[in-house]
Amino acid sequence: MDRRRIGFSQTSSIAWLLILAVMVVGCPSKTIRYPAEHERLIRIDQALESLRSAYQRKDRSGFHSMLLPIDQLDELKRQVDTDFEAFAAISLEFKIERVVIEKDDIDVFINWQGTWKQDANDMGVRQRGHARLQWVGTHSILLRSAQGDLPFGMKMKQMLSEPPSPSTQPR
Repeated sequence: MDRRRIGFSQTSSIAWLLILAVMVVGCPSKTIRYPAEHERLIRIDQALESLRSAYQRKDRSGFHSMLLPIDQLDELKRQVDTDFEAFAAISLEFKIERVVIEKDDIDVFINWQGTWKQDANDMGVRQRGHARLQWVGTHSILLRSAQGDLPFGMKMKQMLSEPPSPSTQPR
């Protein structure tokens, strides 16, 4: 077959091979400048994903294992347990907005959105918000505190936002 007939010449084929060779050889792999900090960021991301996943799967022990064993988080645990009992399905997404690390203290600012369904036929409660999750640790990352518009405790938020039913209003 005549290469000139289909638009290729031997010189253009060689030129393309040279360009490809330069691209392959000339693009060094990216080296990580601070491997310890990089590994810590990966552990922070994994901790956040473990917390989200445990909540979405309604895994009580998995969720609680991501929390520091301090009294400050007891209310959060109660609200999460109430969500697990109230909703048949929870779908939750996190997007990290910013991570601030100071020694062992880690602040992770997230945007979240989710859907909470009481049963399979339920349209669900759709919510979104912003939160600050405060973590602690270097090798083992655990949640120390949470502030803002949290995705946890949706049943309580739903009860507070619903108008009282006519039977419970005073006459």
